[in-house]
Amino acid sequence: MTVSITPRDMAHSPTPDSKIQRSFVEALNAILTAEGSTAFPMFTGIIEEVGRVVRIEQRGENRHIAVEAKHAPTEMHTGDSIAVSGVCLTALDIKAKSFSADLAPETWARTSLSRIKKGALVNLELPMKADGRFGGHIVQGHVDGVGKLIALERIADSENWWLRIEIPPEIERYTVSKGSICIEGISLTVAKLEGNCCTVAIIPHTVKTTNLKSLRAGDPVNLEADLIAKYVEKMLRERSGGSSITLERLVSEGF
Repeated sequence: MTVSITPRDMAHSPTPDSKIQRSFVEALNAILTAEGSTAFPMFTGIIEEVGRVVRIEQRGENRHIAVEAKHAPTEMHTGDSIAVSGVCLTALDIKAKSFSADLAPETWARTSLSRIKKGALVNLELPMKADGRFGGHIVQGHVDGVGKLIALERIADSENWWLRIEIPPEIERYTVSKGSICIEGISLTVAKLEGNCCTVAIIPHTVKTTNLKSLRAGDPVNLEADLIAKYVEKMLRERSGGSSITLERLVSEGF
């Protein structure tokens, strides 16, 4: 996959900030090139279907889950990756309408999959194909933290919904208004950030085609911060001498 990213104002003469912007663009292109290779899977946070957990078994130290799905199994082979509610898992025992996966103790303890029971709904996404359309944002399937669902409520006089999530500090530091965040594997845009409360506007299609409708207040949800924000933080840390560039400024300038 060949990708070229250029900020809107790259024509400016070199300044400390513009040099950081150029480094940012180079880093972004490197991310996209690597993620688009066959070295490791990339997801985009566009949910392809909702599966249903039909079995959970303890096998030694691991949990073994079986997921019923109509479409995903037809495109998978044993050993392929699939994002299950935002967690990148390895598909095993693939059948016509189901697949299985092993969850290591670390995965079970550090993701929302620890709350699932037989019958639970899970969001499914296969890795992006090299010639596929980039519909959401860069998602790795590596959960950075677990948030807590505060509420999913209809907006007054609207068909849309407000989704409010309590996010931990390790996610909040990478979260900005109008920036991207992955919740339960869904690529979403932050509408408002008030302390550790992240609010996202949800359209009816998203409620209908994801597992959000099955969640209840207090449920844990998988969160993955914007990968680009992590690289920006690293660059800012390495080049902190006198630069005024911030995550909010990068968002406002079109990154």
